[in-house]
Amino acid sequence: MIRAIVFDVGETLIDETRLWSRWADRIGVPRLTFMGVIGAMAALDRSHREAFELVRPGFDLEAEIDAWRLEDPAGLRENFDADDLYPDVRPALGTLREAGYHLVIAGNQPPQAYGALVAMDLPVHGVHTSAAWEVEKPDPGFFAKAAAVVGRPAEEILYVGDRLDNDVLPARAAGMRTALLRRGPWGYLHTARPEAAAADLVVDRLTDLAPLVAALP
Repeated sequence: MIRAIVFDVGETLIDETRLWSRWADRIGVPRLTFMGVIGAMAALDRSHREAFELVRPGFDLEAEIDAWRLEDPAGLRENFDADDLYPDVRPALGTLREAGYHLVIAGNQPPQAYGALVAMDLPVHGVHTSAAWEVEKPDPGFFAKAAAVVGRPAEEILYVGDRLDNDVLPARAAGMRTALLRRGPWGYLHTARPEAAAADLVVDRLTDLAPLVAALP
């Protein structure tokens, strides 16, 4: 039986629309153009970081983040807050927690994401980031860390994310059950691929999870 559920962050819990819009404005590219390029990177199985290089050749992402922080220290910049939560997140987590599942958030996120997620006071038992663990998905070490903080065997854990490459396939390889969420650029593209059959569940909303997880063999 599934005893614990671990959630990815970007485009699983967090709607990144505002984040990419701010980046488009920052680098002087129309929002639709930049988001279209992000989608193209998803379709080509390339990193979203390559989108910056494509629209601004020679772009130094880390230097720009540092400069932006100095210019707008109180702004969200490349970060997120509770206003970016998808509307199904709180009700879904609440239902799952009431059902007795151990809930953990763990995704590829920078150090500041931990504080932002904790401040949201979501009904989960723990929040973890790749920055704190010093290992990123799809590295097997990330999923080993997730199983360790949950304190359950891998086969009793469901990992929920919007990507095959970073979420479903490596979590499955680690022995976990998996749910593929059909939202965000990667989610829509990846659920249409044959490899999506590797997921135990494919869902459109997090609120779909509770009855489906309970029914998993």
